[in-house]
Amino acid sequence: VYALGFFSQGLFAARLIIQWLLSEKEGRVVSPVIYWQISLVATYLFILYGIFQNDFVIILGQALSYIICVRNLQLEGSWNTMPSFFRFLSIVLPFVTVAWVFLPSSGMTADFSTQSFLDIIMMIGAIGQLLLNVRFLYQWYYAEKTKTSDLPVGFWVMTAVGSVMVVIYALDRFDPVLLFAQGLGLLAAIRNIQLHYKPKQA
Repeated sequence: VYALGFFSQGLFAARLIIQWLLSEKEGRVVSPVIYWQISLVATYLFILYGIFQNDFVIILGQALSYIICVRNLQLEGSWNTMPSFFRFLSIVLPFVTVAWVFLPSSGMTADFSTQSFLDIIMMIGAIGQLLLNVRFLYQWYYAEKTKTSDLPVGFWVMTAVGSVMVVIYALDRFDPVLLFAQGLGLLAAIRNIQLHYKPKQA
């Protein structure tokens, strides 16, 4: 299970590094198509990790992100250029996964209600993941308004704050996958905020 989690986070790290390097090259924040393509695959794998870990916070944080990744690929005009088989799997697999989880024979019918939603650390983690979801809603709104898949500065500010909250949650759960994921996300967010304001300072 940890191997699955680290592999998905390795993909998340790869997309951040690519986005980061291209932004450094351009001297401004950019949003390449490959960022969203890798995000789509990594998000699905991390949803599976959350299911295996019986972690509602992870599942909540990734479900909406998956939909927004698809929409950004459409806005980039690259969705229709991808192989039909890949697009088919991208749409069908989430539904198949949900159906599988609720099958008694899957052994994955975990009861998320057993987690204490009144626990302060649980609330911090849930709010952090909610904020990480809201950043994609904000980015989605911004993308629909500008008809591009740009990543505005507000996206990175919410990434930084949400990552700190999820790191606190991950420390309490001793989850190395979440720590790696949000720690790297925090670094990338801080650097992208710096890049956003760099041209204005110049």
